[in-house]
Amino acid sequence: MSLGMFAAVAAGGALGAITRYAVSLAVGGGIFGIAGPLATLGVNVVGSAIMGGFAGAVAAGLVVPEIWRGFVAIGFLGALTTFSSFALDAGALLARQGHLMSIVYIGLSVGLSLIAFFTVQAAVAGLLAKASG
Repeated sequence: MSLGMFAAVAAGGALGAITRYAVSLAVGGGIFGIAGPLATLGVNVVGSAIMGGFAGAVAAGLVVPEIWRGFVAIGFLGALTTFSSFALDAGALLARQGHLMSIVYIGLSVGLSLIAFFTVQAAVAGLLAKASG
């Protein structure tokens, strides 16, 4: 990896994060407000569509310099939504290893991520309640 690639990923990431935050403000409810899931759903769907178009164009032979791949796919879309990267990985597994591996990956990614979130959320809430009580 070159310094230029790191800069491209960082610049794309900054723009993706700003875009994600702007969408959450536009939808309303702030970062943890009631409208948060709508903003997340929106950026996940749009980001996945953009990633699909980008990957399709590259697969069809469009020559995209590596630094631009880093800027768009890793930086911008990675910060806008990691779901687009998840969708790309699931699609790549489907194409290379078939339905079973893709389904296992999807199930493990969603299931384990939710288990990790709720487990740690409950543990931290419990610890903080004990510490303050």
